[in-house]
Amino acid sequence: MLKKTVLNDAHRALNARMVDFGGWDMPVNYGSQIEEHHAVRNDCGMFDVSHMCPVDVVGADCRPFLSRLVANDVAKLTVSGKALYSAMLNEAGGVIDDLIIYFLTDTRFRIVINAGTADKDLAWMQAKAAEWQMDVTITQRRNGDNALGIIAVQGPNARAKVWSVLPQAKAAIAELKPFFAAEVDQYFIASTGYTGEDGYEIMLPAGEAEAMWNALNNAGVAPCGLGARDTLRLEAGMNLYGQDMDESVSPLDAGLAWTVALKDAREFVGKTALLANGQQKQFLGLILLDKGVLRGHQKVVTAHGEGEITSGSFSPTLQQSIALARLPLGVAIGDQVEVDIRGKLLKAKVTKPVFARNGKAVI
Repeated sequence: MLKKTVLNDAHRALNARMVDFGGWDMPVNYGSQIEEHHAVRNDCGMFDVSHMCPVDVVGADCRPFLSRLVANDVAKLTVSGKALYSAMLNEAGGVIDDLIIYFLTDTRFRIVINAGTADKDLAWMQAKAAEWQMDVTITQRRNGDNALGIIAVQGPNARAKVWSVLPQAKAAIAELKPFFAAEVDQYFIASTGYTGEDGYEIMLPAGEAEAMWNALNNAGVAPCGLGARDTLRLEAGMNLYGQDMDESVSPLDAGLAWTVALKDAREFVGKTALLANGQQKQFLGLILLDKGVLRGHQKVVTAHGEGEITSGSFSPTLQQSIALARLPLGVAIGDQVEVDIRGKLLKAKVTKPVFARNGKAVI
């Protein structure tokens, strides 16, 4: 039996094409994935991300607990509402999950973890809190009496559309810098996203999510499915857990070194392994020069050895096939490499691992 988000009926009312996404019954598109992609790049679209799992961490030991739990440093969080992107690692330095941590007070943080990893993440967090004897209470907010729905509204016109639907929140959220959140009545509204565009992610009581979704739709916000979400995040060079990294991959080999605070004395799970192993591969972009489509797990042949595509697709913004790939350390941006596509070696150019943001190509 597939799990359903609180917006399942709303998707079906809009004739969404539903698919099994990691055990969840989710919309892949509402007609045209390409149109949904362009709506977000050029106007405004919304996504149901209620399958993601908000987790509230409360207690006197929030800071020391999170300091040891994740690879980025929560000491960077000094202003209430500020968010931090990080990986949570195992002892071998592999990525258990990537997540966003919101600082509210020194005794209250909110973390958003991925849908498919939620159960193992929560078990890991609980085990570490017990092992380290930390005074924290860890509460998931995806299910149960206090469940939250999450709607991501993204695109150059996203802010104005949200203000029109939630005028009472405008004063608190209009000037939010990127990667901040504000609490307004029952709403938790963050200037975060997974598309490379401006916008908000809105958490609200699950029972109110469908009315919010419909109000946004009536205000002209295009419903968008997982298909557009994937091409948008790929163009923006944003990692997808389970494809671009997992428990066998170091964040240093997944383009996430910027999220790892290694240079201070702070100890965190996985640090010893990261220092011992260092960076083994680099994470770069590819643009296909020949005709074809780049896909995950295709082999990349370079002058410095073989690499592998982790995510690939046709880019609606660039009108070319693009990919993220883990490549040998000697490969440089601008190099020409070959990709094995069904036994044929097709030419591709190495680029930085970001292709489009804020409505336009950046390479």
